[in-house]
Amino acid sequence: MMRFSLLSKIQMAMVAALLALLTVVVVRDAGAQTAPTRIISVGGSVTEIVYALGQEHRLVARDTTSNFPAEARALPDVGYVRRLSPEGLLSVEPDMILAEEGAGPPETFDVLAGTGLPVVSIPMGYDLLAVERKIRAVAKALDVEDAGVELATQVAADVAEASQLAGLRDQKVLFVLSMQGGRIMAAGADTAAQGVLELAGAQNAISGFQGYKLVSDEAVLTAAPDVILMMQSHRPGATKPADVLAHPVVAATPAGRAQAVLQMDGMLLLGFSVRTGQAVSELAAGLAAAGS
Repeated sequence: MMRFSLLSKIQMAMVAALLALLTVVVVRDAGAQTAPTRIISVGGSVTEIVYALGQEHRLVARDTTSNFPAEARALPDVGYVRRLSPEGLLSVEPDMILAEEGAGPPETFDVLAGTGLPVVSIPMGYDLLAVERKIRAVAKALDVEDAGVELATQVAADVAEASQLAGLRDQKVLFVLSMQGGRIMAAGADTAAQGVLELAGAQNAISGFQGYKLVSDEAVLTAAPDVILMMQSHRPGATKPADVLAHPVVAATPAGRAQAVLQMDGMLLLGFSVRTGQAVSELAAGLAAAGS
C-alpha cells in the first residue's frame, strides 16, 4: 500500500510537471501570436531605428516627419508628429504605436489610452547617450533587444569617431529655424541644434534661453556668428538663405559679411538617430568650408 502510494505521488508529480511545461509553451505561443505586427511609427528618428533594426515589415503607417529611408514614404501618412488625430491613427487598425516623446496633441493620446491600444513613448534627448537610449527603447518595444544593443554600440562608435575627426575649434554658429516679422527664430539651449553643434565641436552663438525663440537684433549682433546654419526646406514660404542674409543685422555679422550659410537636411541634422555620426561628419565639413 505504501509502495502504491509512493508510486502514485511520483506519477502525480510527473503529470504536474508536464502540465506546467505545457502551460509555459502555451503562454509563449500565445505571446508570439499577439506580438505587435501592425505598428505605427511616429517621429522620423523612431522610424529610422525601426528600419535599421530590420523590423520595417511590421509597420503599417508613419508620420509626416518619417521620410528616411525612402521606402518609408510609401507607407500611409497619419499626419504631423505634434498634430495627430485619433481617427487618423486608428484608421489603419494598429496594434501598437511607437511615438517620440512630445508627440501629440495630448488630447489625442488621451483618447488612445481609452481604447487600450499600446502606445510606447520613446525618450528624446540631444547627446550621444540619448541616441543610445532611443535605440534600445525601440528595440525593447519590438522585442529585439539584442539587435538594439548591437545597433546602439555601432552608432555610438560612429558618432564618437565623427566627433573626434570633426576638427572644429569652437566656431560660433547661429542656427536659424525661420524668420517671423523680420525677426530671427534661433536655437537656444536644450535643442537638437545645439546638441549636434556640440558633437561637431562648434559653439551655439546664442545663449541665455532654452528652446527655439525669436531673438532681438541686439542679440544677433552680440552673438557675432561665423556661420549661419539652416535646414533645407522646399515648403512654399519657407525662409531661404537669401532672406536671412538680406537682414541688415545679419549682414553686419561675420557670417553675413562672408555670406557664410550652410543648409542641411533637417531630419539628418536634428534627428539624433542612427545617422547622427553621418550628420556630425557632414556638419563639421560644411561648417569648415562655409567659414573658410
